[in-house]
Amino acid sequence: MRFTYVLSGWEGSAHDASIMADSLSRPDGLQIPEGKFYLGDVGYTCRLGILPPFRKTRYYLNKFSAKHRPQNARELFNLRHSSLRVTIERAFAALKNRFKVFDQKPFHKFDTQVKLVLACCILHNWILGWGADEFFEEVVTFDEVETGHGVDACDNDAWKVKRQEWADAMWEARGNTTI
Repeated sequence: MRFTYVLSGWEGSAHDASIMADSLSRPDGLQIPEGKFYLGDVGYTCRLGILPPFRKTRYYLNKFSAKHRPQNARELFNLRHSSLRVTIERAFAALKNRFKVFDQKPFHKFDTQVKLVLACCILHNWILGWGADEFFEEVVTFDEVETGHGVDACDNDAWKVKRQEWADAMWEARGNTTI
């Protein structure tokens, strides 16, 4: 529930994939450790260090139930991916609930707004280190993300294969685990 990397200064209407491309291209930008990955939504390509769900496959938690269980490896992978992404969305909801400045129309100069985002993320992380937090109880829903975001992108075949291998392994072990 902590923020490990913050790139502030983009417009709110910018697509996440554009911001990700910028952060990865910076000399001091986001570094994805070897063997690790970040979850991406369907708008991201499958590339080294970025793991999106399978496209054109059932995804959102509300599409699954006791009567509508995953029918194959890709659906099970997407169900678990969606469960993890809800945690990410909860972190943003906690930040916004804690710092109401994000709910208001900005009245500070742009450079001050950039610094406010960074300061709030730092304070958010610091508060988490000191005990329980009432803002984590809130459940968050989110909409589908459009894939037409203007970033030249193509899937990385090696990561697509790895994602499929993980999905197949989850499917094979599905009787031994929950969600």
